[in-house]
Amino acid sequence: MPSANLRFAALITAALMSLPCLALAAPSLREANDQARRFVQQTMTEQRIPGLQVAVVKDGRIVLSESYGYANVENKVPVTAKTRFPLNSATKAFTGVALMQLAQDGRVDLDAPASRYLDDLPAAWRAIRVRQLLGHTSGLPDLVDQRGSIVGATEAAAWQAVKARPLEAPVGERFAYNQTNYGLLAQIVVKQTNAPFEQYLAQRQFAVVGMPLTTFGDSYDLVPNAATIYSWSPRGTLAKDDADRLSRWVYDIPYSLWAGGGLQTTADEVSRWLIALSDGRLIDAAHLRRMWTPERLNDGTDGAWGAGWPVLRAAPPRQVAGIGGARAAFVVYPDDGVAVVVLTNLAGANPQRFVGKIAEFYVPLKAAASR
Repeated sequence: MPSANLRFAALITAALMSLPCLALAAPSLREANDQARRFVQQTMTEQRIPGLQVAVVKDGRIVLSESYGYANVENKVPVTAKTRFPLNSATKAFTGVALMQLAQDGRVDLDAPASRYLDDLPAAWRAIRVRQLLGHTSGLPDLVDQRGSIVGATEAAAWQAVKARPLEAPVGERFAYNQTNYGLLAQIVVKQTNAPFEQYLAQRQFAVVGMPLTTFGDSYDLVPNAATIYSWSPRGTLAKDDADRLSRWVYDIPYSLWAGGGLQTTADEVSRWLIALSDGRLIDAAHLRRMWTPERLNDGTDGAWGAGWPVLRAAPPRQVAGIGGARAAFVVYPDDGVAVVVLTNLAGANPQRFVGKIAEFYVPLKAAASR
């Protein structure tokens, strides 16, 4: 889970720089799938990605679903369609949907201050709007440090410590990615539904869509069929060959931050969830549009996020995304009827940088079919 504004900003910048024109010709779905397969396998080889799932949605159906490589390298356990991968910060997109559902139900006003729903906020936090938490424009200090660890010996201590710190920017002044926002959003969901956050998502999203494999957890949880996460040289240069050595990558998502990065799932189940979003089973069209609209800053310019989603391109053809842990990404091209999901078990794979190339193979299909 990216823990610092600069790290996440770098991921967004890389994604923006890699945005394709999406105007290539792809005469058939079969050829598009073949091109996508070849590209994914080539990318895995070049980046030395141990295991990967890819799924492509086109016009409301999954047209490609592939699994490659190893979920666990040392025991040679292959990736299958049922292997669970962590979404890390891409979990925030699901939290965005949860808040939109509550808004649609009349249980949360996105324009209201968070203090309407949470009564234990510091005075300086009480004017922050719910939508500003969703769009990372709150100005709040971050609950986690540069290494991704909570600031305190326990979660309770971390929350106490962060609430004692001053705002890092005036409310609504600038985009600044942090985990405190989503910890508070989870608390709002719990308060307004009288249910644990994970239970609400299971009932209102996973059960509706059909996502039986989707669950919560991190490296310390015993999650069946979970991919082992790796990195090339995660410990720096402790040994002479450490710069080129595949090792395990351990990540920790405290319970109070599950809304910001705790999901484990599969590419197929994320794809079904994206289809349900587009066909109105989770939220209506008006709330979907609002969720994918950038949060406006005080000076009238757009922030980098909508409600839980990085907005890579706000004007048609729009592009919105979920990006997590430098190893998971899904990008939706709503005006083109395309979505691409890539989940990997390599920290540093940064699939948001190459998802656009996969999308190129599928965007022209509609135009080609109409000629």
